[in-house]
Amino acid sequence: MIDWRPGGRRRGRRARRLRWMMMASGSALLIFGIVKLIQYGLAWNGARRTSEELRAAYQAAPTEAVTQLPSEEPLPTIAPEPTASQAPEPTVSALGQPADPTPVPRLPKGSYPYNPTLKVDSRFRFLRAESKDIAGWLTVDSLLDEAVVQRDNVYYLTHDALGNENVNGALFLDAAIDLKTRPYTLIVYGHNMKTGAMFGSLRNYENIAFYHTAPFITFDTLYEGGRYVIFAVGSVSTEESSPYYVDFYSLRSDRIIEREAAIKALISASSYTCPIDVRTDDQLLLLVTCVEKQ
Repeated sequence: MIDWRPGGRRRGRRARRLRWMMMASGSALLIFGIVKLIQYGLAWNGARRTSEELRAAYQAAPTEAVTQLPSEEPLPTIAPEPTASQAPEPTVSALGQPADPTPVPRLPKGSYPYNPTLKVDSRFRFLRAESKDIAGWLTVDSLLDEAVVQRDNVYYLTHDALGNENVNGALFLDAAIDLKTRPYTLIVYGHNMKTGAMFGSLRNYENIAFYHTAPFITFDTLYEGGRYVIFAVGSVSTEESSPYYVDFYSLRSDRIIEREAAIKALISASSYTCPIDVRTDDQLLLLVTCVEKQ
């Protein structure tokens, strides 16, 4: 049918042009979506290849690791807090003010009891030829078997463990942790990928039934092998106003009272109760990822 009214043909041409533009726009969005999907798939494949390459190298390397199970580990001696009868006499500071007579209880400086000379495990000497940033290896049941790197807390958000650009990033140890002194807390970060890559698979621990099937984690560092039992699983916040706030700095502190409060906060934020007795002088391993705000 032809519109013979004045301007009818012009309106028809405009309508056809508008339909064409909408179709072209829709096609462009579709192509953009496909391109992004391809890029995401390529990144996932690249991350998987890097993981497989490093895993093969790690498993092929000769091992000299001394694994130290928690039950076998000699606990560091902590000096008891002075009682009233033990408290030293008040002293006077350089400014003439009375000094605090009670010392702040602190954890002693840690050392590796089975590796006092800080000999790097042969597996990591082999791996560090691939990347000098490799600092550990994390294994979580059948979920994870990945290298852990350490540089700063930014670079490995967008690069894999071999330094290739990749949106999946890599698992990385907190930059503030110095492995040359045995740390009381180890913090490892990783992206929560929907494919399950990096720490995306940790979502399985939201189910207590899965926790019962896989309550142990293995994390070996350059200087020590370690096996850990999970004592808390949950979502925490870095905002002080949140009821689930956890001060990660306090977990790294050697002040016993600060560390004790942070451990209690972790246990309180746990989605379910894990019947594990945690002490301030236990070595802790935190696996940290991001979740969407509810």
